[in-house]
Amino acid sequence: MSTERRLDVLRAIVEDYVTTREPVGSKLLAERHHLGVSPATIRNDMAALEEEGLIAQPHTSAGRVPTDRGYRLFVDKLAEVKPLSRPERRAISTFLDQAVDLDDVIFRASRLLAHLTQQVAVVQYPSLRRSGLRHLELVPVPGDRLLVVIITDTGRVEQRTLALSAGVDEALIAIVRGRLNAAVLGRRLPEIREALPGLLDEFEESQRPLVQEIFDLLADTLAEETEERIVLSGTANLARSDAGLEHSLRPVLEALEEEVVLLGLLTDMAEDSHGVAVRIGHETQHAGLSVTSVVSTGYGTEGDSVALLGSIGPTRMDYPGTIASVRAVARYLTRILAT
Repeated sequence: MSTERRLDVLRAIVEDYVTTREPVGSKLLAERHHLGVSPATIRNDMAALEEEGLIAQPHTSAGRVPTDRGYRLFVDKLAEVKPLSRPERRAISTFLDQAVDLDDVIFRASRLLAHLTQQVAVVQYPSLRRSGLRHLELVPVPGDRLLVVIITDTGRVEQRTLALSAGVDEALIAIVRGRLNAAVLGRRLPEIREALPGLLDEFEESQRPLVQEIFDLLADTLAEETEERIVLSGTANLARSDAGLEHSLRPVLEALEEEVVLLGLLTDMAEDSHGVAVRIGHETQHAGLSVTSVVSTGYGTEGDSVALLGSIGPTRMDYPGTIASVRAVARYLTRILAT
C-alpha cells in the first residue's frame, strides 16, 4: 500500500465520519470518493490503517472510525484550509465593527465564533502583561482619595482607588500624571513596573511620600493576574444530538467551568505553534476534555499576540472549517485592536 493512497483513504474516512457520524465501510468509500481502486483494495488499506492505530472498528461487522491518532495525522497533513466565503467574511467584519467598546468586542467575537463553528468559543481578554500603555489618568475624588485609571493600547481599562494618607495635592497629582505619561507612554506594562523606582528620583523629597503611594498602587495593579479573564459562548452547542457528546457531556461542561484549566491549555498551545494550534482528544491532557478537540490561535499586534481565542468541539469536528473560522475571527480582532 502506498503512503499517498493510505492518506487518501484516511482523509476519506475522516470526512465521511464527520459528515455522517456513522462508521465508514469500504464499499461506501469506493462509491463516494474517486480513490481509483476496488473496495477489496480499500479494505486492505483500512486493515493496514487499523494496525497503525489510525482507525478503529467500534464493533464487529461495522465500518471504521478515526482514532485520535488518525485525526492528528489528518490535521498534520491538511494541504489547505477551507476558506470562508465572501459573505461570511463580510458578516464577520460588519458584526465586529459594530462593537462599542472592548467588552462588546470580546463578547461579539465569542458569539460569532460559536455561531460559525457550531461549537464552544473561548476568547481571552487582552493580557495586561502584553499590552502597552495608551494613557494614565489620576483623578482626585472626595475623601482624600485618588482614582487611578490605566488605559491600554488594546482598549483594556483598569481602575483602582487609592486613599491618600497625606491628603490630595492636585497640583502635585497633575505633575505626576504628566511625568508618568511622558515616561511610559507606549511601553509594555511589565517594563513600566520596572521603570517606576527610577522615576521617583525626579521628584522633590517632600513630594516623594505621595508619589510613592501612587507608584505602589500602580506596581500592585500591574502585578495582578487581572488579565486572566475569558468569555465562553456556545456551550449549548455541545448538547446537540449531532455533536455526539451525549454520554460524556457532564465532564466536558465541568472542565469548561475551570477557567484556569482552559487558559493553561490555550497558553500551552500558543507555545506549540506560531499559527493555529490543534489539540485532539487526550492531547488536551485533561480527562474532561479527552473527547474533544481544541483549535486555538492568538490575536493582537502583528506578529505578537496579546490574548488567545479558540474553538472547542467533539473530536469529530470539521477541522478545516474550524481552523478557517478561528483564524478569520483572530485576524479581525487584531485589526480592530489596531484602530
